[in-house]
Amino acid sequence: MNSIKKFLFILICFSLNINSQELPPGFTILKEVVPDLIVDLRYGTYENFIGNPINGYVSNKAVGTNELAAALKKAQKVFNSYNLGIKIYDSYRPQRAVNDFIKWSKVQSDTISKANYYPKLKKNTLFDLGFIAKKSGHSRGSTVDLTLIYIRGNKRGEDLDMGGPWDFFGDLSNYSFLKISEEQKQNRKLLRKTLINSGFVPYEKEWWHFTLKDEPFPDTYFNFVVK
Repeated sequence: MNSIKKFLFILICFSLNINSQELPPGFTILKEVVPDLIVDLRYGTYENFIGNPINGYVSNKAVGTNELAAALKKAQKVFNSYNLGIKIYDSYRPQRAVNDFIKWSKVQSDTISKANYYPKLKKNTLFDLGFIAKKSGHSRGSTVDLTLIYIRGNKRGEDLDMGGPWDFFGDLSNYSFLKISEEQKQNRKLLRKTLINSGFVPYEKEWWHFTLKDEPFPDTYFNFVVK
């Protein structure tokens, strides 16, 4: 084999190795189970409460446990009957990303995203208030942050109005927050009711946050990176 062919052979093998990453047993890429999911992993971008890509987010592949994927598929079928679909902001989160949150919280001068995500709070209170956790359910692989989008009609591709943005740290994000419109309340209710019926448990402080009731790894915090 001449040097050029040898180089191409090595390059192809390297590429195949990257694209065929093996996930831990019990995990899957969510879009392989629910192909019409919309995935927008904000922690891999600058569009998050830190304002920079988070350690451990190197692709836009949403990953979770097999059980999580099956439950999302069940919920998606219901939402589709309303001409709606699921958009995922976060699913599995490696522990190294959580460690990145902890590191960021200790640098009090770093507040570049404060106005959009925690305008009325001091960043050193975000853990105590329950908006960030040092051990996150996301790292167990059965927690998701999500919203709903229109999949048909003149609003196709638009998010439903939930009365507040994803990852906003404040009372506005509480599911039962009263100072939002009736339409916004009903949108939150549809999201919550459908996911509960599909096997999820909601988190009261964040309308977008749900954990599988019977999660398969309730005591394991994973740290693998999805490539």
